[in-house]
Amino acid sequence: MTEAALRRWLLAQPHPVTYAEAAAAMGLTPPGIIAQVTALLEQTMRQDAAAGRPFLAARVVSRETGLPGRGFFDLAMALGRFDGSDPAAFHASECARLASAPESHTSAP
Repeated sequence: MTEAALRRWLLAQPHPVTYAEAAAAMGLTPPGIIAQVTALLEQTMRQDAAAGRPFLAARVVSRETGLPGRGFFDLAMALGRFDGSDPAAFHASECARLASAPESHTSAP
């Protein structure tokens, strides 16, 4: 699955999905399926940051925590969008932004 296909699939999901669900939808097989998912999600984050869009990658979460993995927050910090102070609040904010303007992602490359 390409980054664009992942983006379309995530936009079609009515609720957050787990990394395992994303990997299955992408048809990924071991080894390293989570790393493969993460690499594509990071591509979406870079594109979203450049376009001023909310991070679509916020829709992919850990089954255990209900939050994206640490890499999501690390990259958000590197991209200048997260100050590191409250991951749960930042995630909730990104999800709210996605819910209020999902159409902003439909014109993505």
